[in-house]
Amino acid sequence: MDTFTLAATSFTIALSLFITGKMDRLQKSFAVLCLTVFISQAAAFFKGLTAAGFWNHLEHLGLLAVAPAVVFFSRMLTRNESYLSKGSVAVVSLISTAGAVLQFASLGTRSGFHLSLIVYSCIVLVVCYFSLLYHVNRLSPSTEKRRLSYLLIACPTAAFICSVDLSGYLGYNVAPVSGLVLSALLYFTLLIVAYPQISELHHFFARALVIIVSTLTGAAIIYLVSFFFGGSAPSFTSVFMMSFLIIISITPVKMLLKNMFNVLYPESKDVFTSLYEFDEKLEKEKALMLAEMAPVFAHEIRNPLGSIKGAAQYLQSDAATEEQRQLLNVIIEEVNRLNTVVSQFLDYARPTGGNRRSQDINALVLRTISIIAVNRMAGNITISHELQEALPHVDMDEQQVLQVMINISLNAIEAMPQGGSLTYKTSKIEDGDGPAVGISIQDTGSGIRPEHLKNIFKPFYTTKESGVGLGLAICRRIIREHGGSIRVKSIAGQGSIFFIQLGAGNKIRHNPS
Repeated sequence: MDTFTLAATSFTIALSLFITGKMDRLQKSFAVLCLTVFISQAAAFFKGLTAAGFWNHLEHLGLLAVAPAVVFFSRMLTRNESYLSKGSVAVVSLISTAGAVLQFASLGTRSGFHLSLIVYSCIVLVVCYFSLLYHVNRLSPSTEKRRLSYLLIACPTAAFICSVDLSGYLGYNVAPVSGLVLSALLYFTLLIVAYPQISELHHFFARALVIIVSTLTGAAIIYLVSFFFGGSAPSFTSVFMMSFLIIISITPVKMLLKNMFNVLYPESKDVFTSLYEFDEKLEKEKALMLAEMAPVFAHEIRNPLGSIKGAAQYLQSDAATEEQRQLLNVIIEEVNRLNTVVSQFLDYARPTGGNRRSQDINALVLRTISIIAVNRMAGNITISHELQEALPHVDMDEQQVLQVMINISLNAIEAMPQGGSLTYKTSKIEDGDGPAVGISIQDTGSGIRPEHLKNIFKPFYTTKESGVGLGLAICRRIIREHGGSIRVKSIAGQGSIFFIQLGAGNKIRHNPS
């Protein structure tokens, strides 16, 4: 089962890379390496099931193919900047070819030949490891150096754990784990090779944790089914490996089926869309419909409102008593209020594409502070900021994001009628989707009660005596249209803090805090 796990994992990884169809030379070299591992391990698995000499020959050929494949992959991984050259690939290929010739001679069936192939493969792996170490030591501090350093740590760690299998030769009854460990190492290498946006160690651990938890969940389901249906469950190692293979195979199998369906059944584009994605698609369609209907709706309301306001102003000039003038003033004020509601509704409904360009978020925060500081309601508010330097620029519409920060700031000021503090912070965030910029706006006001907190971003929801309840809904709409996120934490009586996250570009500017 251990051998089968490594064979299935290597094949799944190679298949997933080939299916995407967008591989560079590095990913192609890794896919080829995984295929050589699959050939050797699949042959070893079938050799254990049958005594046919074919599988023995195929296993040896797979081991011989691993050596040149790993050298070529190492050259691609180090961008041809290590001591491994094209000549190194050629030399190792010649040695493997010579081994293949000996394989089909009488030496292939000798007991020591298999051991010599393993030693040969291990020597090549060690040489490639030191080649990577040499390359990483020459790199200047960077994201690439940090990511490759993780691989330098993972390889000897995996080798040490795999050495546990050697205890079997000493008479200890230990279940083999090398196949599972090497499968994990291949998956980790896949993250390094195919997902350069993952740069922090905790992101690798988070993805590993997702795989582990999913695998354990699958194993638990297998045991539950065996228990309820009265069957005897296999050993935990077997169940765990089966579950692991199912988890890592789901995505490439879905990709393969999707490509097949696109050819055989082009109308089946939504077959592989999850129910959650259907909900998101429905929300987008509703937003588009709202954007189309809003101008018509606003026009149909504003026309009679204009007539009502004009008539009231005309009658006001001929009002006979003060009471009549006051009543007409109420009509005019309410018409103005309804016009404001319609304008806010249009702001919420219309698409927020805007005029986006690369912007310095710290400069925008300082501009927000300068606007808020002169507001008459901010007279007894202490405003401070902690802005991280050298933040990447953000592709955004300056006026729209400024509107978001001003809206949140004004709400914060209104929550501190007796005075308080308002703090702005910026920071760089690294996640699986690449670098991002974080903005937080914190106040020491009255806070938001828990029953209101979950609804504050909903349209037309408000706890104020005046207001329409579209301000924060518009803020969320703008941030989402920018591909970001906005959330809030609040404790009633202590204050609130709004968090905004926006995806960042590559330009970096050093800003004074």
